[in-house]
Amino acid sequence: MPKARLRPLLEQIHGTMYDVVFKLSPKGNMIITKRPDMSKVKWSKAQKAQRQRFKQAVAYARAALAEPKVRARYEKMAAKQQKRAWDVAVSDYFKGNDLVSKK
Repeated sequence: MPKARLRPLLEQIHGTMYDVVFKLSPKGNMIITKRPDMSKVKWSKAQKAQRQRFKQAVAYARAALAEPKVRARYEKMAAKQQKRAWDVAVSDYFKGNDLVSKK
């Protein structure tokens, strides 16, 4: 696989251009892939239900991180777990923990 170093010309690129997706791996390497075609995918009932639950988890995380006191708690928990506050908030929703309504 060929490797290219574009640092002098281009430091970083991410996103989609036509049918090509540019992204960084967790190690920081550039990954270039073809954009997936999901137009003919038929989602099962379980997949639709999970997508709905995840949509609710995202809404909870947005509301939780909008509250300064709750955000501070999530940032403290995230520092201990070495994660992002967003990830901890989404995970809390799936575990049934609700810090927004307990404030």
